[in-house]
Amino acid sequence: MKRVVVGLSGGVDSSVTAHLLKEQGYEVIGLFMKNWHDDSVTISDECPWLEDSNDAMIVADKLGIPFQTVDLSEQYKERIVDYMFDEYEKGRTPNPDVLCNREIKFDVFMDIALSLGADYVATGHYCRKAEGIIDGKPVYKLLAGKDVNKDQSYFLCQLSQEQLSKALFPIGELTKPEVREIAKEADLITADKKDSQGLCFIGKVRLPDFLQQKLQPKEGEIVQIPSDFSEYTKSTPKFSTKEDELKYRSTKFVYDKEDGKVVGKHQGAHYFTKGQRKGLAVGGTKEPLFVIETDVDTNIIYTGEGKNHSGLYRNVLFVSNEELHWVREDLRLKDGKTMEVEARIRYRQKLEKATLHSVENGLFVEFENAQSAIQEGQFVAWYKNEELLGSGVIS
Repeated sequence: MKRVVVGLSGGVDSSVTAHLLKEQGYEVIGLFMKNWHDDSVTISDECPWLEDSNDAMIVADKLGIPFQTVDLSEQYKERIVDYMFDEYEKGRTPNPDVLCNREIKFDVFMDIALSLGADYVATGHYCRKAEGIIDGKPVYKLLAGKDVNKDQSYFLCQLSQEQLSKALFPIGELTKPEVREIAKEADLITADKKDSQGLCFIGKVRLPDFLQQKLQPKEGEIVQIPSDFSEYTKSTPKFSTKEDELKYRSTKFVYDKEDGKVVGKHQGAHYFTKGQRKGLAVGGTKEPLFVIETDVDTNIIYTGEGKNHSGLYRNVLFVSNEELHWVREDLRLKDGKTMEVEARIRYRQKLEKATLHSVENGLFVEFENAQSAIQEGQFVAWYKNEELLGSGVIS
């Protein structure tokens, strides 16, 4: 009998995952990961880990499977929280959920599971896995979940072939309502439990409060860039190669204070991210102001009026070789080659047509349509026919 360790989070998805595996004849062990101790920055009652671990224990008891809690808070702080602080300090926007899956669930947690003699690790992600043989070797494919509203393949975009080989996603073929129905039929306490929100394993946090643990407030100016301002009026270079054009269009635009007018103050450019609307506290405009760029060196936030401001949009981004990851190593592009794909830069964003351009030092992703708020530090993931092929951190 194959042994599976399930990451029981105390939610309905992981509960049904454990239930289905037991039904399928696996020997199932439930493990709850405790990854966070500091409740001072969480919004009360949104994701209390004690309640979650208790629900996970009740589910394990109901299913008649062994259960224990593992404390991974040290590794979580080191690999996720410290990374987040570092990225925000640089004016970038990290995605802790993607990192959490790569570094915690499918690395530290997977090592613990394998030390318990597990053949597989299972999670309650809405995605699917397929296998094939290519050139005589097994190849594992990461596919979108059947429920298009809940597809979570993006969060797993950094997984390797080795990690995928030991992963199971039992609810990937189901929709959320079907999962809740199964939980009800199995009389699981989590059947009607609300989905947790916010940071992976921390819950809903006040991000400025969270970041202020390490990044000090620092007053700076909010500058509004007029809607008729064009980045291209400053200089319109002529491009001798396609690569030169892609490089130009993927580079973060540098505004000057003189390009607009000062409209307010803020408490630290590192607390803000491109596309953000909340927290600016500037009135007197017809449409709301959005952050179109931040400069942590000068501590200035540049804003534009309305969500259609040209400063929010661009259609090319770059991923350096160091940050480039192919789930399907066999499809890795050679220098000078291109690939037509569909891509997204954030969870639940509609997939958009794009072309990958492989160059010596990395990969350009050129979208057919301009994308709103492409932010350094985010992950871009690309797909073909429901299969996630690779991803990378936006430079």
